[in-house]
Amino acid sequence: MGHLTYLALLVGCLVVTSPLELLLGVRVYARWRRLLLAVVPEFVVFVVWVLYAIHAGHWDYSATRTLGVRLPGGIPVEEVGFFLVVPVCAVLALEAVRKVTGWDAGYPAEEAERPSAEQPVTGR
Repeated sequence: MGHLTYLALLVGCLVVTSPLELLLGVRVYARWRRLLLAVVPEFVVFVVWVLYAIHAGHWDYSATRTLGVRLPGGIPVEEVGFFLVVPVCAVLALEAVRKVTGWDAGYPAEEAERPSAEQPVTGR
């Protein structure tokens, strides 16, 4: 069962954050283009970095804690999954905080929630 450790952690991350999408309705998956814009650059940079580190002998992965499936360059399939799952969970968490608190998180004004009619907008 030890070989399922890394995979179990990734599944756990998705299970723990799934209520944010389902119950709070943060619509992260519905806005898939925005999600890709957030995840793909990080994914590319970190996969290249890990491939370099594996090739240079800086990093190695336990065969007893992974499935043993290696992709080209020797990167475990779980590591590739990590670079997808963790950012998606982070975006889910960020969007949940935005929804619950009303925080605009630095989004452009046209994407932030508009003030109500009773609250006049002051000049900047």
